[in-house]
Amino acid sequence: MMGEVHSHLEENIRPYIDLIDTLRSVGIQKDLALPTIVVIGDQSSGKSSVLEALSGVALPRGKGIVTRCPLELRLKKVTGVNWKAVLTYCKKKTDLWIQHQLHKISKTASQNELAGKGVGISDDLITLEVMSPDVCDLTLIDLPGIARVPLKGQPEDIGEQIKRLIIKFIEKQETINLVVVPCNIDIATTEALKMAQEVDPEGKRTVAILTKPDLIDKGTEKSVLAIVHNEVIPLCKGYTMVKCRGQQQIDDDISLEQATQIERDFFQNHDYFRCLLKEDKATIKCLAIKLTQELVDHIKKSLPHLDEQIKKHLWDKRNELKECEGGPPQDPKGAKQFLTQTLKRFSDQITSLSSGELILEENLFAQLRAEFKEWNDQLSRSKTSFSDSKAVSQENRGRELPGFSNYKVFETVLQKHVAKLNKPANDLLRGMKDIILEHLLDVVNHCFRNYSVLKNITVSKINNILSGQQEKAEQRISEQFKMENLIYTQDPIFLKILSEIGNEQFSKKQLPMFDKKLQRMADQLPMMITLFMLKETAEVLSTDILGLLDGANVSELLFEDSDVSKRRKDLRDHLDRLTGSVD
Repeated sequence: MMGEVHSHLEENIRPYIDLIDTLRSVGIQKDLALPTIVVIGDQSSGKSSVLEALSGVALPRGKGIVTRCPLELRLKKVTGVNWKAVLTYCKKKTDLWIQHQLHKISKTASQNELAGKGVGISDDLITLEVMSPDVCDLTLIDLPGIARVPLKGQPEDIGEQIKRLIIKFIEKQETINLVVVPCNIDIATTEALKMAQEVDPEGKRTVAILTKPDLIDKGTEKSVLAIVHNEVIPLCKGYTMVKCRGQQQIDDDISLEQATQIERDFFQNHDYFRCLLKEDKATIKCLAIKLTQELVDHIKKSLPHLDEQIKKHLWDKRNELKECEGGPPQDPKGAKQFLTQTLKRFSDQITSLSSGELILEENLFAQLRAEFKEWNDQLSRSKTSFSDSKAVSQENRGRELPGFSNYKVFETVLQKHVAKLNKPANDLLRGMKDIILEHLLDVVNHCFRNYSVLKNITVSKINNILSGQQEKAEQRISEQFKMENLIYTQDPIFLKILSEIGNEQFSKKQLPMFDKKLQRMADQLPMMITLFMLKETAEVLSTDILGLLDGANVSELLFEDSDVSKRRKDLRDHLDRLTGSVD
């Protein structure tokens, strides 16, 4: 049936198909997205008919949700085998040698086991690999049809569940989205095409199939032709029209081979659609050729990025495995030495963090500088109400005559204004504490990831130390504000500022004393908080952690979680897959 397809394709296609098949054979798709074709459509759009025509497998069809799990259909053109299929799900594998064994596949244990009996759906994948000399080399993933109204027994949000499942597949850049649309509906109202446009607005990854051309109303043929000719909703990869077996033909035992000839006769004899044959825009055969070529082209474009991803994953997983490989020695002396090295490494990293030399996830000092800037901006904004000292004096003037100034009024005004900065100052303290805590926990996770007891002890110490340091910082901030209430600066400094301002400007525009206060607070509070919350915290924490060595219960501190060995095995499997893909 599809045996002629590959004679139309370039000879260099096979190596690319084999490469992706090799990557799948080592399970790389568990770690990285591979180039593939995902089939989506509204319910009863004809998806199953298209897939059975491409694969030679009589897939189920019917009303409501027929496909209830993602079905990965791997088609492999092979010689020496009449027909063979392998059905895989939940680590179960079933070999099938007779095609009719796959009829009514949705009623087999696979979908019921994954999605439950009834009409629910599941994200778990069923893989059906079909090997035959009569299929084309393609991998397609069939997803549940988009439901608009829940049927009896379905959850109310079944439509949203299906859409979330579809988006998870079609948003990947490695995916070609194959949208199935019946000819006899308004294409603009098709939910599947709308979803494809959302994730691929330029239409670079979208191919559309128009089904059921025999069901269109007379007089609408030209409108349908305009769609196929990319004049209505343009797609870079265009449209292909097909006519697959209908239910009546299935009831009449019309084979797929016979349906292929019937399809060709339909287009050859159609007054409007026969032109599509010459344009290679009609029949399942043309669709198979087009999809195979599109997939290979997509593989070629994806290879450089895929190669980078594999190398990056290899690097990351090797480093992760290095951290949990082996574990502590079993003998007491070796275990004590291992604990010493582990605690020393943590202490060194905390010291490096506090000095700005260690960056794990984000740059600590870059985040702190952002907090400092916000504090400085807060102080600058507070100066606006003092931009006109004459107005300030007038608002706070008592019984004195114009021209006489009351120093007490001046002092009280400044003190009230400084008091308003107390809350922002403490907000700065809390913000810095949260940032520092996050970075300290990153170091804990980096050094003690496998040792829950050691990790919990350290986290508890960090929280206690930071709380104590916060109290000290709050006290110091309070003292700073009390000092600022004294309204003092050295006479030479004050006079210098006055001379810089100029006599004619001073009385109306600026209060130099207040400027000096703000400058002090802009600098001193960040330095003060950094000292208490970062520098001293790091010193106390390093000392406390190293103190665990005194009389330590080594086996308890180095106790590994039960899932560490599982993680170690998963990482090794992950590395084996990645290494196998490189080899």
